[in-house]
Amino acid sequence: MASGTVEQINLYLQKWRWYERNELPWNRLAIHREMARRRAFVRWPIHGTVLEAMREGRLEIGPHTLFEPDVWITAPGEARVRIGEGCFLNIGVMVASVELVEIGDHCMLANHCFVTDGNHRFDDPELPVPWQGFTTEGPTRIGDNTWLGANVVVTSGVTIGERCVIGANSVVTKDVEPFTIAAGVPARSLRRVEYGEP
Repeated sequence: MASGTVEQINLYLQKWRWYERNELPWNRLAIHREMARRRAFVRWPIHGTVLEAMREGRLEIGPHTLFEPDVWITAPGEARVRIGEGCFLNIGVMVASVELVEIGDHCMLANHCFVTDGNHRFDDPELPVPWQGFTTEGPTRIGDNTWLGANVVVTSGVTIGERCVIGANSVVTKDVEPFTIAAGVPARSLRRVEYGEP
């Protein structure tokens, strides 16, 4: 076998071990064990740096939180993700942290939401964009009892207050006050959440 072929096979196997590490039976069991210790539950598959971030204390998950299939959590290096208790992350949700993403208690993130505190760099014309790394505008925070509709994007440095509702397909680029219904691209406040007399 030619040396170039061996190098290509080795590179492919390195990538497979990295990107498919959660599928390895011992890692899959370890992820379930870590979730059970937190009284949370994951439906397979789950993607990203989940196991190492939980073991290093950089991924905090509250009790009774549920991850549906194809949730992706990425928290490389020193990045942290905190997800409160009783949360529901539906199919295909992605949480990507450069420094800190916080999701409060009892939050619902519908299918294919994306929550991040990072931005891709693209300022170097000599370097391919995927190699330029990330910047951050600060932590991204979602308050307790907040519901994000399907396909919502929450960008770097944004705080969404407690008991907010963000309409489907919205892009949240600025802070949202507590008890607000917001929607649009970019998301804007539509009205306050009001509760009638019991």
